[in-house]
Amino acid sequence: METALTRLTGVRHPLVQTGMGWVAGPRLVSATANAGALGILASATMTLDHLRDAVREVKSRTDSPFGVNLRADAGDAGDRVRIVIDEGVRVASFALAPSRELIAELKEAGVVVVPSVGARRHAEKVAAWGADAVIVQGGEGGGHTGEVATTVLLPQVVDAVEIPVVAAGGFHDGRGLVAALAYGAAGIAMGTRFLLTSDSTVPDSVKARYLAATVKDVTVTTAVDGLPHRMLRTDLVDALEKSGRTRALVQAVRRAAGFRKISGLSWSRMIHDGLAMKHGKDLSWSQVLLAANTPMLLRASMVEGRTDLGVMASGQVAGVIDDLPSCAELVDRVMTEAGVILRGLPTHRHDVDRTH
Repeated sequence: METALTRLTGVRHPLVQTGMGWVAGPRLVSATANAGALGILASATMTLDHLRDAVREVKSRTDSPFGVNLRADAGDAGDRVRIVIDEGVRVASFALAPSRELIAELKEAGVVVVPSVGARRHAEKVAAWGADAVIVQGGEGGGHTGEVATTVLLPQVVDAVEIPVVAAGGFHDGRGLVAALAYGAAGIAMGTRFLLTSDSTVPDSVKARYLAATVKDVTVTTAVDGLPHRMLRTDLVDALEKSGRTRALVQAVRRAAGFRKISGLSWSRMIHDGLAMKHGKDLSWSQVLLAANTPMLLRASMVEGRTDLGVMASGQVAGVIDDLPSCAELVDRVMTEAGVILRGLPTHRHDVDRTH
C-alpha cells in the first residue's frame, strides 16, 4: 500500500512502531523493519555509545529503513543528532518538538524529520519549521498523553497542515488503518500492539499482565511525574497516588539514584531534564525527580520484569489485545485486513447509491 508516508520513508507499509523506552531496541526495530513497517529505535534511555552500537546492530539485522527517536530537550541532543546523521539513519522522530535548527541540520543531511505531537498548534509549529511529517497521538495512546481523542484530534491536524500526518492512539488492526486513511492520515503508529509481539524483549510475565488487562485497567495518572501518563493500573500506581509529599520525595531520590548509576548522568543533568519536562506545570521537587527518572520506573517492568516496582505505560488498546504475533505476522494481518476492507468499500457514487 503506497501512501505519502511510504514514499517519504521508503518502507513498504504505512505502519510505524513507536520508539518506546526499554522496549524499542534493536531486536524489535529490525523485526519491524524486515516486516516492511517503520521501526523506531528508542534512544532516550541510552548513552551515546549505546545508541551508536544499537543503530549499528539494527543495520546488521536489516537493510530496510528505520528511525531513531530523540528527546529534543536533552542536553546532548546535538550529539545524538550527529550519530543519526553519521550512521545514515533514515528517520529521526522526536517526542517533543525539535528546534528549527535541529530540523534544518537533519534535513540538510537527508534525514526525514517526524516529530510526535498531541495538539494541532504543535503540528502547525513543527510544520512551519520544516518537519517532513508528524505523528499525532490522541488521548487513547500510552505514556504521556493528552485529553483529546484521536478521532477528534486527527482530522483537526490533517486540515491544519500540508505535510503527511501519521495517526497514533488507539490503533491495533487493519480496521484502524482504514479509518485513519479515511480521516486523511498517511498511516498509523502503534506502540502497545508492537510491544505485545513475540519479537518484543519485554519479559513474558509483563506481557501476560498486559494481555490480562481490560480497557478499564488502563488509567491516566499524574502521580508518577506530575504529567498525565497513561499506564496499567497497578499497586505501585495506587501507592504513588496515595503517598504524601515527603514519602514521594524519598522514593523519587532513591529511584533517581538508580537511574543515575545506569545512565551515567550527573545529578545536575537529571534535574535539568526533569525541569524540562515541566511544560509550565507547577511540579513539586519529587515530581521533578520522578520526571527525570521515569525511565527507571519503566525499566523495572520492561527489562527486569518487576511489575511491583515499575510502571507499565500502555495505550487503551491493551484491553482488546489477546495474542503475541511476530512483527511479520502482525504487519501481514493488519495489511491483509485493511486490503479486504478497502476492496469492499464503494468507489463510485453509483455504488454508494446501491448500498441504500
